[in-house]
Amino acid sequence: MGSTEHDHSPPRLPPRWFVRAFWAGHRLLCRVSGGRAGLSRPRPGKYGMLRLHTVGRRTGKPRAVILAYFEDGPNLVLLAMNGWGDPPPAWWLNLSDRPEARVDLVGEQRSVRAREAQGEERERLWARWGDYSKSTEELNGFAALRSRRTPVVVLEPKT
Repeated sequence: MGSTEHDHSPPRLPPRWFVRAFWAGHRLLCRVSGGRAGLSRPRPGKYGMLRLHTVGRRTGKPRAVILAYFEDGPNLVLLAMNGWGDPPPAWWLNLSDRPEARVDLVGEQRSVRAREAQGEERERLWARWGDYSKSTEELNGFAALRSRRTPVVVLEPKT
């Protein structure tokens, strides 16, 4: 585990039922509004929200989830955390099996290919996530809640 992730005591999270209910409501809002509500572009100090479409690794069925992201050149950057819970999120397991996916952004759709950032790139992108949290210290505190290193996921445009 990187020392940048686990240097501080973890903050308190809301109850798991609350996190799940919030995201279910967010997905519903996005779905019923046709994406006009619930998706946003990143701006200084605030991450954006996108809808990621994957294929279930066990079922082969389409799956969709709304996630926070920021842009790094043409790439979109996500954190593979499960409400900061310990298990990996299903969307990341799906992408690990089938990295081709589609994203809905405000006013556009993109075909992408996912990969996990490694080494220096990962450290750079992790530090940038601190710009979209209250602080890097807070981000590191949340990461400390997990027994495994939080993957930084890069969605590259599929050409």
